[in-house]
Amino acid sequence: MTALFEKIIEKKDESFFIGIFQDNLEKSSWHYHNNYEIGFITEGSGKRIVGDSIEEFQPGDLAFIGPNLPHVWIADKESRMLSKRTLEMVFLQFNLNVISDQLLSLPEFSNVKRALVLSERGIQIIGDTLNEVSEIMLQLPYLKSFDRMLHFFMLMDIIGKSNSNIQLASKEYLKLRFTTGNKRIAAIHEFLMNNYRDEVDLKRLAELVNMAEGSLCRFFKMNMGITIFEYLNKIKTEFACKLLMDPDLSIMEVCFDSGFNNISHFNKQFKKNTGVPPSEYRKRFKELL
Repeated sequence: MTALFEKIIEKKDESFFIGIFQDNLEKSSWHYHNNYEIGFITEGSGKRIVGDSIEEFQPGDLAFIGPNLPHVWIADKESRMLSKRTLEMVFLQFNLNVISDQLLSLPEFSNVKRALVLSERGIQIIGDTLNEVSEIMLQLPYLKSFDRMLHFFMLMDIIGKSNSNIQLASKEYLKLRFTTGNKRIAAIHEFLMNNYRDEVDLKRLAELVNMAEGSLCRFFKMNMGITIFEYLNKIKTEFACKLLMDPDLSIMEVCFDSGFNNISHFNKQFKKNTGVPPSEYRKRFKELL
């Protein structure tokens, strides 16, 4: 995510990554990471995609997203502010190093544990909980480390005890989500997920997993049943499917925003992976509404 934003404020220690980011670019990237993430939108509007959930967001939108759950905020191009920003977000990222199993087993941490479980599908935080959590979120970048920890636990307790949270990704999506016990395949998948817009350098990918290029290609096909570039096109197509649900985007915009470099290649790969051309996919989606 950091590649998409101009960094304004950040604080990093052993437990947290806290920052305020401002998006100054035209495009956002469908991505995921190994951290938990809480994001509070302070400026901008558009569409928030978490797994298979696609919803509008406005200033005040607050979402808690678990590890390895693909997501993106796509800002409306016409909502560009005088500052030329399209999106400003206060966010907190953390991993389970900050909350040990021993802590989570304590009765006082039952709400914190529930909040972590809810985040597996992603949740939108609304109502009174939104007011309480956003107030803490806006303080976090400016607090010193011990105060930050205390406020973090308060924030997680508030989220976990709330009954107004809205779950985002469906249970079906989680069942189909990419999983593997192979560390090399996982590293390749993560690299492709986070770099699908760019020209994928096979040499760089081979160095990432400490393999020769030829060995990498054979290894990947043997494990996944398709080539690396076929897999890359599936990732691009998955994101394109989500973009096609936005009637304000032309098919040409979807083509380039999802990482394809020309419309004919996009149409060919989209039909190969979904069975229908992009225009037909969009038409079928509209009929379901």
